[in-house]
Amino acid sequence: MKIIFVVQTYYPRVGGSEYVVKSIAERLVRMGHRVTVIAGEPDIERPREECLNGVNVIRWPTYAPNAAYHLPRYRSSFEKKLNKLLKDTDIFHLHNIHALITYFAWKSWRNKQFAKLVVTPYYHGTGHTMFRRVLWIAWRSKVAEILRSADVVHTVSRNEAKYIREDFKIDPIIIENGVEEFLLTLRWEPSNYIMYSGRIEKYKNIDRLFHIAKIIKEEYEIALDLVVIGEGPYRHKLITMLRNYPVKWVWKPFQPFEKYVDMLSKARFFALLSEKESYPQSVNEANAIGTPVVIAKPWGTNFSNRGRTLIVDLSTDNHDLTRRIIKFLEDVQNQPRSDVPMWNDVTRLYLSKLYSS
Repeated sequence: MKIIFVVQTYYPRVGGSEYVVKSIAERLVRMGHRVTVIAGEPDIERPREECLNGVNVIRWPTYAPNAAYHLPRYRSSFEKKLNKLLKDTDIFHLHNIHALITYFAWKSWRNKQFAKLVVTPYYHGTGHTMFRRVLWIAWRSKVAEILRSADVVHTVSRNEAKYIREDFKIDPIIIENGVEEFLLTLRWEPSNYIMYSGRIEKYKNIDRLFHIAKIIKEEYEIALDLVVIGEGPYRHKLITMLRNYPVKWVWKPFQPFEKYVDMLSKARFFALLSEKESYPQSVNEANAIGTPVVIAKPWGTNFSNRGRTLIVDLSTDNHDLTRRIIKFLEDVQNQPRSDVPMWNDVTRLYLSKLYSS
């Protein structure tokens, strides 16, 4: 088959949907399929094409303030390029309905409808800031158009599927994300730090991890540093707030994957107290390695059947939350590692459940 993916940006840029598309696209190529990825790129003036690990990658200039929206530039040329590519395409797979490049790619498909349309929305129900929540009042109608025109809507978690059913009356196909096969060779070897990795946004509640680390130090006499890996608009404010905080901590930009998973394997636990997620890949990877995970509801319920995973309520105060975490860490070594799907298996599910006629 010939398959086209559309995603807001692509490798070597780091991000959840970027990583998913790369993992699936490269495996499809190894299975003999022809794959093109159309990705936004805010740092170029003209479209650029290259081949990465057998995947044909077309990077299109976008306007992306604060790494959001990814509005394609030269839109008439963008439409012409897509129309040409779509003529002999079997599958047109859009990722992330939060990005404007997805919407304009869909408009090109709607005019021709040559290929089967698959949409993976990563739908959260709303925006992440007040400004984005206001924009979503109008944007939700556009999302409804995209999803209702799709041949298949695919969600990466049960919770995301629930929101799609409630808001758009569509029954999606659920296929969870996978992990790299080599992660099963790694083992949890705990050191003295709590780890967070991902976008640095206010709604991720990273500041609560500092309070928890402080309570662990003062009340339980356990000194745990905090390692924060990532980028985002809240980074500077977070660092300023915590510059003199009585807990050792370090911030690092997004790391090469091998370095990141090595750090993940040595964390005392990985924490994600985010208010909004579709399917946090970092939790998937921690589960595969066996690193304990503390994750917040409601998105944490996607992992309710996983070992070494503590699902917490954000309404719990920091002292009660810390008590639960300490008890969890006392018990966790007696729990088995989780059974996490591998990307090879997930790719075969894409072919049989999303792409088959």
